[in-house]
Amino acid sequence: MSTIASSRRDEMEPTAPLEDPQLSSQSEQEAKIEWKIVVFLIGAIVLACSVTADWTNMVSKEVAAVPAGLAALLLGGFLLPPAWREIRRGEFGSRCLVVIAVGGALALERYFEAGLLAFILNISNEIVERTASGARRAIEALVGLTPDTARVVDEDGQEKEVQITDVTLGQIVRVRPGENLPVDGRIVKGQSEINQASLTGEAIPVSVQAGSEVYAGTTNLSGIIELEVTQVGEDTTIGKVTQLIREAESTKTQRQQIIEQVARFFVPIAIGVAFIVFMLSANNQQTQQDAFASALAVLVVAVPAALLLASPTAMVAAFGAAARLGILVKSTGFLEAAASVNTIIMDKTGTITTGTFEVTKLVPAEGVQGADLLKAAATAERNSNHPLAQSIARTADKARVPVETPSEFQEIHGKGVRAVTQGGELHVGRSSWLKELKPGQAAAIEAIEAKIEGVSGVHVMRDGKYMGVVGLEDRVRKNTKNVLQRLRELGARHIAIFTGDRLSVAKRVGVAVGVDAIEAECLPEEKYQLVRDLVDRGYRVMMVGDGINDGPSLAEADVGVAMGLSGSDIAANSAGVALMNDDLSRIPFFIELARKTKAIILQNIVASILFVIVGLVIASTGFINLTVAGLYQILPVLFVMFNSFRLFRFGESFAAIEGEAEGGPKRREASMRGLATA
Repeated sequence: MSTIASSRRDEMEPTAPLEDPQLSSQSEQEAKIEWKIVVFLIGAIVLACSVTADWTNMVSKEVAAVPAGLAALLLGGFLLPPAWREIRRGEFGSRCLVVIAVGGALALERYFEAGLLAFILNISNEIVERTASGARRAIEALVGLTPDTARVVDEDGQEKEVQITDVTLGQIVRVRPGENLPVDGRIVKGQSEINQASLTGEAIPVSVQAGSEVYAGTTNLSGIIELEVTQVGEDTTIGKVTQLIREAESTKTQRQQIIEQVARFFVPIAIGVAFIVFMLSANNQQTQQDAFASALAVLVVAVPAALLLASPTAMVAAFGAAARLGILVKSTGFLEAAASVNTIIMDKTGTITTGTFEVTKLVPAEGVQGADLLKAAATAERNSNHPLAQSIARTADKARVPVETPSEFQEIHGKGVRAVTQGGELHVGRSSWLKELKPGQAAAIEAIEAKIEGVSGVHVMRDGKYMGVVGLEDRVRKNTKNVLQRLRELGARHIAIFTGDRLSVAKRVGVAVGVDAIEAECLPEEKYQLVRDLVDRGYRVMMVGDGINDGPSLAEADVGVAMGLSGSDIAANSAGVALMNDDLSRIPFFIELARKTKAIILQNIVASILFVIVGLVIASTGFINLTVAGLYQILPVLFVMFNSFRLFRFGESFAAIEGEAEGGPKRREASMRGLATA
């Protein structure tokens, strides 16, 4: 692998939003934009009436100029606040150019041109903002709408409809068929089919029953269910998703910051060219007013509005395409970084494998019964959320093995659990940990460990005496091998598994899916250090994981991807990208989307600069007046908008291909390759 310079965390830190953060809601912002557009249209009507009256000689030119001047002042007034904000920041940017151009036209008493110019620039800015606002609104619509009320069930089984703000954790909520779930919760009664497409992008409903986790904003399709509330309001999955989207849109990439700096260079250049045009026009015996008007036209075409929109419009469209498929990006920096990843690191359990373990072996030590071994393991693990622990607990329940309630419980990350019961002190977890605790038991542990080669083992010790091992297995996700092949086609030079599981288990999985390297029996800090070493050596690293022990590694990687709704909160909070489902095919799609976004931003930048250069050349020759200059300014803005929103179509095409009748992963990937080159 070649060494490439790495993008670091400081490139991805969010910056302050450009727009007023005090806007209380998206709808209020859109209403404000629409109100402005109405005012602009009224100003345009007044201008049109003034010009019509002048052309038809209904009134004198002096009288016709009065409403035109008032309209120009009204429309020009909306340009002053953003220009003033630029000046207060110590900048002299595009807004200032616009104000100079409109003010110059007013000074020349060309009220109609001043009003029309202000109208064109105002209306184009607000239409762009309205379009971007609509895109943001569409993104939020993708994650569905949470109901305002919920049916809370009391101890007598009676339901009462209350406001969602009055629902508390632990209450029981009833949801009928056809209704959206108002909260996150765990089903305690009933079974049904749940449409989770609003969160995961998956069109196929999920079967749920007692014990299943369900999420706000999803739709109950077939049966009445009652669920215990686990999260409400902004703490629900849908609330976190919405917050992630808002945070992502308020960030700037390093490229966008550079674009804004470059755009500011256009101001002195434009003023210099305008001054030269004024001097040349004056020397060519044009009137001073005509020379000044030609110079103002130069200023108008030099406004780099499209250049400033080159990156934000593409990012908004990319967020929409990603969110439609259940990919949530925390900031624009992570989308930008994903375009250049060349190293993929994956956790094993819950990422490459399904994470649904089944107990396949019980290997008790000499003198220990299998039932006692299972009981001890289930007793210690009952309070843990680790997939292995939950599987052991389920197996004990099915086998009707009585489980004790520990008086003390402690989970040691990356090692195991400690529990104190009436039967003694239990240590359950890795063999290496138990060997550290009781070196004298090492030989017995190694002898039994050899009997579970190729499967995950949870070792049990009571009061310092080794009891044996519980062997568990989970299945490799069916499309993993094809996904890894697609990642190689996209330029991944190194694909590795970093796992806390034993080498024999990791090797079995790694050979099955075809990875390049395996790092087994890794503690969380060891995973973190391995990822950090790769980053420091210049690799562009994407880390994919779902567990608590993946949190540090996900945070250290250039791009951390947290898997699935059921993954740990620590993983989701540490990662820069969250997948709302467990489909690994989202990863190559995300990389392709990032690269396509990067290409479209480059196209936008080049086109915007060319439009400005061509406009300057034509305006400097005097072939563009103020009115035409205003109309010309709209062209690059429209190009940037329509070019950026092609990313929506890219996401829709992937979703359409994915929704086709089963044709196998290869068919989907072949289609995606065709899309990528389209």
